[in-house]
Amino acid sequence: MALRIEGLEKRFSERVVVAIDSLVVPEGEFFAFVGPSGCGKSTTLNLIAGLEEPSSGSIWFGERLLNGLPPRKRDIAFVFQSYALYPHRTVFQNLAFPLQMARVARARIAERVREVAALLGIVPLLEKRPAQLSGGERQRVALGRAMVRQPQLFLFDEPLSNLDAPLRAQMRKELKKLHRQLGTTFLYVTHDQEEALSLADRIAVMRDGHIQQCAPPREIYDLPANRFVASFFGSPPMNFIDATVDATVDASGGSPDVRVEGHRLTLPEKAGLLQGRDSVVLGIRPEHVRIGPESSDRRRACISLVQLHGNQSYLELELGAVTLTAVASADGNYRAGQEIWIELTPSRVHLFDPQTGERLALP
Repeated sequence: MALRIEGLEKRFSERVVVAIDSLVVPEGEFFAFVGPSGCGKSTTLNLIAGLEEPSSGSIWFGERLLNGLPPRKRDIAFVFQSYALYPHRTVFQNLAFPLQMARVARARIAERVREVAALLGIVPLLEKRPAQLSGGERQRVALGRAMVRQPQLFLFDEPLSNLDAPLRAQMRKELKKLHRQLGTTFLYVTHDQEEALSLADRIAVMRDGHIQQCAPPREIYDLPANRFVASFFGSPPMNFIDATVDATVDASGGSPDVRVEGHRLTLPEKAGLLQGRDSVVLGIRPEHVRIGPESSDRRRACISLVQLHGNQSYLELELGAVTLTAVASADGNYRAGQEIWIELTPSRVHLFDPQTGERLALP
């Protein structure tokens, strides 16, 4: 069953915290809501779960209108950031509790609990209490408690944020495998762009309650809808440079180019986007700032800071009054104060409107 949202709005007094015109999540999709704190992503999940009621609009799950239904009747499982396990109950009892509340037969409860425990690799933990478990083990138990009722829809609200980095990476892999095994729709909320890119089939990027872009991860990264989306995804983040449009045409009959700090950059594939403009914001990801030997295509820049990240170095560069970040191999032994030659890969340059922040694209 597909999840469908139409004209959904949530207001607290006069403040609008969620405003989603239309959204469809097909059955079986791993869908992520991403954005900074306060953007409305967790409130959206609460509206779907029935923990909050919308100010207007409708939420459909298949042919069922969820508006007004209590949470227990929505066939939805919610996995929280805090795990929310009962400390006085064993793992077995925590897993069994939702089935006991549904008055499932005792034999079936035991059978179902062991099925889920085996799937999650927590059978040896069944007689332990939450205080005896690690963070990763508690998260598995929280997942198991959500799974045991075999819901049609899973909601996850930053479930990995309390885990350390290595365990978070491991749990991401396990969640991806679990989704593939279950084939159930997952709705996942996170502020971690790496988490969203690695897990989701599609991502909705939210800001101030509105969806800025909804697309597969590769499209979000390669074709960001606006400057906000472009800046939110990528580590290190995209470089943004104010540039002027040079409308003069060279002897070869070329088209308008852009100038950055007196340097001319030819963008043949984007010439149509520059027509009639005086200025643009140029965006380029650090991995697309090329470093090489001196040539007429490259410009001299000075390294002001070097940060080592495993086999890569993040270089902060000064190109006149412009500051850029580039990614280079750590084997280059770069140092602060060193002068290097760089080139901005023309095919990888994005152009943004200076006023609206929207990415410029040909129709």
